[in-house]
Amino acid sequence: MPAETPNRRSVLRLAGGAAAGALALGAVAGCGAEDVVHEPDPLAAQEIAARADAQAATAAIAVAPQRHAALSAIAAERTQHAEALRAEINRVIGVYGDGTTPVHRTRTVEPAVEGAAAPDTSQQTAPTQPQTVDAVRLRLTGSRRAAADLALTQSGYRAALLASISAACAAQTAVLLA
Repeated sequence: MPAETPNRRSVLRLAGGAAAGALALGAVAGCGAEDVVHEPDPLAAQEIAARADAQAATAAIAVAPQRHAALSAIAAERTQHAEALRAEINRVIGVYGDGTTPVHRTRTVEPAVEGAAAPDTSQQTAPTQPQTVDAVRLRLTGSRRAAADLALTQSGYRAALLASISAACAAQTAVLLA
């Protein structure tokens, strides 16, 4: 008995079923991509430190009003550093046309070994009381070192941005706070 050739209606049903299956498979695959938990952006800690340094410099004006100009310049520069770092983080994450960013779940910082102490974030947190000029100098030295170390692990624009921030912190401690 000869094989029956498929009629036009059977071929269209088969093609429609294949198209619906491909759409369903694409939808399922797309849902899985949203469940990804990303590592924290390495620049985020630098942004937090820059904002904390700016607040420390502003708070130090109360203790050393004679250094107002230098401390105000440091606060303004560190705020600009934080904004440049945030702009780079947002560029990597992506921004929609309406200015919103996509949902970007990020892993929280956890100790490397179970039972180990959490990483030291004392340099990254904003001061709760007025700082001395020496304390601001110490914070800036730590920020310079951290930015330089991170610049070695990055490439392209990110490395250049971090190197520039490190150089600015060095200049602030050597020139403005000398």
